[in-house]
Order: sequence, then structure tokens, then C-alpha cells
Amino acid sequence: MSKELVFGHQNPDTDAIVSAKAFSYYENKMGADTEAVALGEPNEETQFVLDYFDEPALRVITKASDEVDSVMLVDHNEPQQSVSDIADVTVSHVVDHHRIAGFDTAQPLFYRAEPLGCCSTVIYKLFKENDIEIPAKLAGLMLSAIISDTLLLKSPTTTETDVAVVKDLAKIADIDYETYGLAMLKAGTNLDSKTEKELIDADAKSFEMAGKTVRVAQINTVDLDDVFKRQAALEAAAKDENASDSYDLFLILATNILDSNSELLVVGNPTEPVEKAFGKTIANNRLSLPGVVSRKKQVVPQLTDAFNA
Repeated sequence: MSKELVFGHQNPDTDAIVSAKAFSYYENKMGADTEAVALGEPNEETQFVLDYFDEPALRVITKASDEVDSVMLVDHNEPQQSVSDIADVTVSHVVDHHRIAGFDTAQPLFYRAEPLGCCSTVIYKLFKENDIEIPAKLAGLMLSAIISDTLLLKSPTTTETDVAVVKDLAKIADIDYETYGLAMLKAGTNLDSKTEKELIDADAKSFEMAGKTVRVAQINTVDLDDVFKRQAALEAAAKDENASDSYDLFLILATNILDSNSELLVVGNPTEPVEKAFGKTIANNRLSLPGVVSRKKQVVPQLTDAFNA
């Protein structure tokens, strides 16, 4: 049996890192030979989680085909979000909780996707279905991923299943998830230590919409003013990436994790679909989006519909 690599998306967030660790552990228990790796360094929130549970960071790769013939994807399926040479390897497994777009394979594969708040919730279900025990440390990591993706169960992506899984994982890990979760989320909002490029690259994904490449970054904060006092520099950084990486439109979603409101910074063209998606007029390159916290559920679908209209 040949070894396979397991990894989440580029610019990995906590769920991308943890899902790779969890699914690799699960697959190895099921008899496979896998290694969890990452497509980027952990962000500050994820590093807080790893340090809290005394867990090592994953090895970072930029290519997979020089090591293995086949790979397993977690927390993503769209090729532009994956490893650079994804076309040169066989995808044998996908576990995800996002839309399916631009994805096809030459061979049958295992594909598990559910509309849940977090990929780690889907993986939890696989553990339970196959009677595989989740170790306490891994439970803590998976708990952290769900807290991260659902903003401590406040995001509209949160389902009853996510809530139940969080409570079960908290028992296994012996953690007060509300106290821990708030500390974890705040750990990811230290913006002053980052450059503008680091801020817009830390949690960013590319989407193809009606022939346009739209880059959507999200910055979590406890004060939106901390983001927009740097608006000019953020716009300049986004313009540079539009030019260097051929993005048509760069959207920066700044989200206050305490009151669940966001502000969108719009750089590039076309802007008309953005205004149509949210029913608002862009002013000073910004849109106020009260109650919006989820890129997956409250931003990308609306933009996709507007671009395709």
C-alpha cells in the first residue's frame, strides 16, 4: 500500500490543519498509510490551539507529486484552493463541508460532504460510525476547529449537529468550551503584529465566478477600527495581488467576532455584482454588512448568484 498525503486548503485555518490531522488519524486506524501535511504555516489562532494542546505543527508542502501518487483532501475540493500540482496526483478521498466547484476525477473516489459548520464535524461522524475512539488531545483539536469555523457556535453555518458535537468533544477533552473558545478566537485577532499582506493572505480563498477570479479574504477582529485605520495600505496590498496573481476582484471581509457584524472592503472590478449581491451601494470602497460573519454562507453564494445573473 502506497502512502498518501492528507491536507486542507491553501492559507490553512484551524479547521484545515485539524481536519488533516483528524482524518489522517482516522484513515490510519482504518488501515491506510497516510501523513497529514499542510499547504501553509499555521496562523496565530491555530498556533494558539497547537500550543494549548502541546501538538506539533504539520509539515508544509508546496507540491505532492514528488512524494506520492494519490492524496486525500479535507476542508476543500476546488482545485485553485489546493496544492499547486493537484492535477498531477489522484484524489482518492474528499471530506468537506463547502460547495463543490470545478472538481472532477478520472477514477471513483470516497467523497463525504455535508452542509455542516465545520469539516471536523463531518470527520467526527466518521469516527462514531466506525466505532473509533477519539483521543482526548485530538478531541480538543477538533473542538477548536468547530469553534473557529462557527465563531463559537454563533455563525449561521452552525447546525444542531455542530452544537452536539462540540459538547461531546468538550467532555472528551475535559474543557470548558465557552471560556476556552473565546480565548482562542481572541488569539487570532492580534492585527498590529502583521503586515497588510499578511492580513489579507492569512485567510483568503479564490473563487471562479462567471469567468472572473474573485479573491475573498476574511480578517477577524474585536474592533473594526483596528482594520480600517489601515484601509489605504490594505487597498494597496490587494491591488498588488490583483496585478501579480491575476485576480479581477479582491474582497476583504473584516468581521467583529464579538458582535457578529462585518465590513467589506472592495478592490478591483467589476463592482456592480458586489452591490447587487448585498443590495447596497459601495461608498469609499466599503460596504457595511451587519450580521454577516460567514464567507461560505453569507458572501460567496450571494456573489455567485449576482455574477451569474
